[in-house]
Order: sequence, then C-alpha cells, then structure tokens
Amino acid sequence: MYEVVGGRQTRAFRVLWMLEELGQQYTHLDVAPRSDELRRYNPTGKAPVLLVDGEPVIDSTAIITYLADKHQALTHPAGTLERARQDALTHFVLDEMDAVLWTAARHSFILPKDKRVPEVKDSLRWEFERSQHVLLERMGEGPFLMGAHMSVPDIIAAHCVPWAILSKFPLLDDFKAYGKRLSQRDSYKRAAAA
Repeated sequence: MYEVVGGRQTRAFRVLWMLEELGQQYTHLDVAPRSDELRRYNPTGKAPVLLVDGEPVIDSTAIITYLADKHQALTHPAGTLERARQDALTHFVLDEMDAVLWTAARHSFILPKDKRVPEVKDSLRWEFERSQHVLLERMGEGPFLMGAHMSVPDIIAAHCVPWAILSKFPLLDDFKAYGKRLSQRDSYKRAAAA
C-alpha cells in the first residue's frame, strides 16, 4: 500500500488521481505545504511525497511516472517512440503550462512581498494562452493528449485547468472542455472526494 503525503489542493492531487486510475490502495495524509510532517520526508516542505515501503519519492511527475511504469498503465513502454512522444508532451506541459501557473502563484502569495513582481502575470497569462493553442494542435483529434489512450501528461495538463481557473488565467474553450471531460472520470471524482 502506498501513502501520499500532501494536501489535496496541491500537486498531491495528481498522485491521488493516478492511484485511483490504477486501482491501487493508498492512505492519504492531508497536510499543508512546508508543514513539519512534509519536511520529515522532503526537506523543502513541498508536496507531494509518495512513501513506497517507507521510502519517500518526491515530485508529482516523478511519482506518477514511477507509478505508471511500475503498474504498466497510462504510459507507453520505455525505449519506444511513443514513450518519447509522451515524455515530450509531459515536458511541454510542465515547462509551458505548469511552470507558468507556478510562477504566477509565487508572485501572488508564495514569495515574500518585497520579492513579488505582480506585473509579470500579464506576460504569464499571454504565455499560458499561447501554450494552449500549441497543446491542442499537438493533441489532434484524440480525446487524450496521446490520442485514444490516457497517459501521464493528461493528468498534469488536466490538473492545470482548475488551477488556471482559480488563477483567473484565460482558458480556450477546447482546453477547458478537455479538462472538464477528464474531471468527469470516476477516478478523478474519487480522488477529489477521498
């Protein structure tokens, strides 16, 4: 059994969702970022942490990739062209969407007030909107980023949709519909309600 450490409102949700997709049993310790409990496993205090046989694994993308590989689901096999394309999409979403939202959050409430640059958020909104166009073009006609089958980058990209809404970032109708479609999955609902 796995243990997920970190609040559901953080990137720990991605791990909870992945575990639900995989049908794996887990316990969840819903604790705030930078709490003593989180620092016990990750000195930075960042969520999430996945405990595997008592060993901590940190970073939501590393965790969900590990789980996908271990359970041979929601991923393409390592060493295949499909996996290279999947990894490219994963890195695109992380670099061009997740990082943009994270930077906006840092300049809104995470950094000390004297280190925040609120003016940067206008360019971040522009960048996020542009990245949605690119992602939707790469997605093509499939219901998922890799076509007919859900994979690791879908969990990250779909998690960016509610984050963007909360941050008042522009959402293209097709990207919003994509996020809504994935949020209707039973696994997503179970992760949100657990």
